[in-house]
Amino acid sequence: MGKKSPIRVINGTRSGLDVEGGVLFDAVMSKRQLGITFLLLGIVAAIGIVAVDLIGAGNFQGVGPAQRLALLGAGAVALVGLTLIPLGDKPA
Repeated sequence: MGKKSPIRVINGTRSGLDVEGGVLFDAVMSKRQLGITFLLLGIVAAIGIVAVDLIGAGNFQGVGPAQRLALLGAGAVALVGLTLIPLGDKPA
């Protein structure tokens, strides 16, 4: 008998490792999971940017121009995450 491939293919996508007919893991991420990940990354980035300002790194008093751009980017990532969460368990 031939040896089976360890990668299981379902509907043309690689789903995980096949171990005696069972799936060891499922590598597909849902839109909700992706949205939560983006939201958390945006929040953590914004907190980190504000923390850098509180520590006093840089030459500006208050929020400098690079920090404003970084905060805007972190907000955009969080906003994208918020828009993905309601899309549910569809594959991303």
